[in-house]
Amino acid sequence: MPGKFCVNLTHSKDDTDRATVGFVLANAAQASGKETLVFLSIEGVRLANKGGAESIHEDGFPPLRELMDNFAKAGGMIYVCSPCFKKRKLDENNLVAGASIVGGAKLVEFLSDGSPCVSF
Repeated sequence: MPGKFCVNLTHSKDDTDRATVGFVLANAAQASGKETLVFLSIEGVRLANKGGAESIHEDGFPPLRELMDNFAKAGGMIYVCSPCFKKRKLDENNLVAGASIVGGAKLVEFLSDGSPCVSF
């Protein structure tokens, strides 16, 4: 199944259910053969730093750290909103596997061919 899929994730510990479900869906898209991108913005950028997802575990789902690791191991991409990341004074040298700090133009480039995008 060719194509792309994007998950815009704006939450971390401020709404652990949304953060978890976003990565559940991203894993499903990656497993179905889609080139999958998770775009972390607003509070979601906190997940880009190692340890940011450690205490997040919603009932009925694997721990978020495991979901994120599986996504990266499967080749999923994690783009991190540069202005959001800098605003929160997070550590660029402490990124999780698969994460890259980018500007908005990289997201626009990924979406420009009509890729669907869902937001959590």
